[in-house]
Amino acid sequence: MSRDARWKALLELLVERGRLDVEEAATQLEVSAATIRRDFDQLAEQQMLVRTRGGAVVHGVSYELPLRYKTARHASEKQRIAKAVADLIAPGEAVGLTGGTTTTEVARALAVRPDLASGSPALTIVTNALNIANELAVRPQFKIVVTGGVARPQSYELIGPLADGVLGQITIDVAVLGVVAFDPAHGAAAHDEAEAAINRLLCERAERVVVAADSSKLGQRAFARICAAESVDTLVTDSAVGAETVRRFEEAGVRVVAV
Repeated sequence: MSRDARWKALLELLVERGRLDVEEAATQLEVSAATIRRDFDQLAEQQMLVRTRGGAVVHGVSYELPLRYKTARHASEKQRIAKAVADLIAPGEAVGLTGGTTTTEVARALAVRPDLASGSPALTIVTNALNIANELAVRPQFKIVVTGGVARPQSYELIGPLADGVLGQITIDVAVLGVVAFDPAHGAAAHDEAEAAINRLLCERAERVVVAADSSKLGQRAFARICAAESVDTLVTDSAVGAETVRRFEEAGVRVVAV
């Protein structure tokens, strides 16, 4: 296992459990205790965790894993969701994409759609996510519009009033939201209030709103609300979603697509 893969796995375990000891992590990852101690020390230097005697704990009480360490979480589900979301988008539409691992997969799915290989433009992509803009900018058939703002390192998203200025002057056909939580009663939410504010404005400028979220995020709440469930037209999730959860979203007026 490479160091990057090992670090991703360690941070995933730490987010799930809140605390890890060296021996437990070594057994889980099938590496030596010395390797884990070295990993913990290096991650602590990056302020990704807090070193304790014999182990590590998450860094702070409102811990959020940076995007670059989230890519392995529910990867196959996110790819299926992304393809289904991409299939909802028609050639020539203006599409808003927020940041996040699932929306990044949506961008990749759009990039390889045969019917979007040409056009003037094939799609207009509006995004506040630097990584998405970077991936799609090499596609000359896509018109890429990037909001202004200040970059948020955890998600590569641009936030703040500079982004508001751009989004206030455009309209889009569909906004695709990546969220950390989506609940029928409490709506879609993010960890960061400035990020949520930009995502909310993107929704307000859209004709329709699609939430792309794996089932682990459903029925959950997070600090900063993006929008009410009633503002979402379609939820695309994975097939592990429960029937009761589907029923609650449908009662809130959300069409549920499980893939």
